[in-house]
Amino acid sequence: MNFIRFSDLCASGKAAGQRVFIRADLNVPQDASGAITEDTRIRASIPCLQMALDAGAAVMVTSHLGRPTEGEFKPADSLAPVAKRMGELMGREIPVVANWTDGVEVQPGQLVMLENCRLNPGEKKNNEALARKMASLCDIFVHDAFGTAHRAEASTYGIAQYAPIASAGPLLAAEMDAISKALANPRRPLVAIVAGSKVSTKLTILKALSANVDGLIVGGGIANTFMLAAGLNIGKSLAEPDLLDQARAVIEAMKARGAEVPIPTDVVTAKTFAFDAPATVKLATEVQDDDLILDIGPETTAKLAAQLKAAGTIVWNGPVGVFEFEAFSKGTEGIARAIAESSAFSIAGGGDTLAAIAKYGIEKDVGYISTGGGAFLEVLEGKTLPAFEILQQRAEG
Repeated sequence: MNFIRFSDLCASGKAAGQRVFIRADLNVPQDASGAITEDTRIRASIPCLQMALDAGAAVMVTSHLGRPTEGEFKPADSLAPVAKRMGELMGREIPVVANWTDGVEVQPGQLVMLENCRLNPGEKKNNEALARKMASLCDIFVHDAFGTAHRAEASTYGIAQYAPIASAGPLLAAEMDAISKALANPRRPLVAIVAGSKVSTKLTILKALSANVDGLIVGGGIANTFMLAAGLNIGKSLAEPDLLDQARAVIEAMKARGAEVPIPTDVVTAKTFAFDAPATVKLATEVQDDDLILDIGPETTAKLAAQLKAAGTIVWNGPVGVFEFEAFSKGTEGIARAIAESSAFSIAGGGDTLAAIAKYGIEKDVGYISTGGGAFLEVLEGKTLPAFEILQQRAEG
């Protein structure tokens, strides 16, 4: 992907003395009193801000927080707690500026936080007049919020259209590089793991990947639907019988390319969905009508692990079983450990996937962990994200 990197602008001295507008993702969780309960996103945003300050820029940063009503400020919508926490981490006072679209006073070496950008009327609909106002505040726009990259809003897309220079911050650039490495120019074989409770929520992803990957591993409720499509009894397991034709179409699309969707040969079942339910390993052909399939079995896990260890690139979205219940966690653990041990470049994303990575302590062994949620899923669907699109256009124009 061709785009301007903010790090290059700083290294070359082009950011010195310039007004830099950074769109970060500071949408952190808060308790009922407004106190921040988890500050990962704030910490992750600091390298970009520090890079701009070190380069001698006059720095403005903004983000959305929660779901405010445009034009209606409420104290709960304020970025003030975020500015306070960021100031503590950076060892400096960070003033919060309200009603900033008509002008901001900021000098080189200073950092100010612009109040919640979703309070501005026209933000979500990417109003052109608002976007132009934002763009007029800066010499360099920096998009560093991958979590918003799938939305074309005034502070993510419109400003990038009209700012003198539009660039990608270190967080966004890392996502763009990892996605390009995994999907645009993958080292083969490319193996994707797509798991979750429903085929319907991942159908477009499955279809998009089936045209590109060498192996497509399905897990969770999605695997149950594929097992049903392959003629196996899945008992009372979660599945979507109305999507069997779609599942078969994915299997056939892969087969036509000499690739496959491995169907589990053994599974772990229970009679009830409970953390203390007795677990039974069975051949996939021996599932009874009152069984619930809650994980893949050891034979299937070993086969998939071998496939992952031989891969060149791995894309992982979703655990393959109910890994929150210890008795049904072995499949996901086996997959996670195989990814960790593989020499493949791996990219993983999605909330449950991140939870599994944390549970098994393999963060350092995954090539890239995407924090983008919806944006990551849209990339897997084969969509071009608005943020990527406009940054590429500005780099080439």
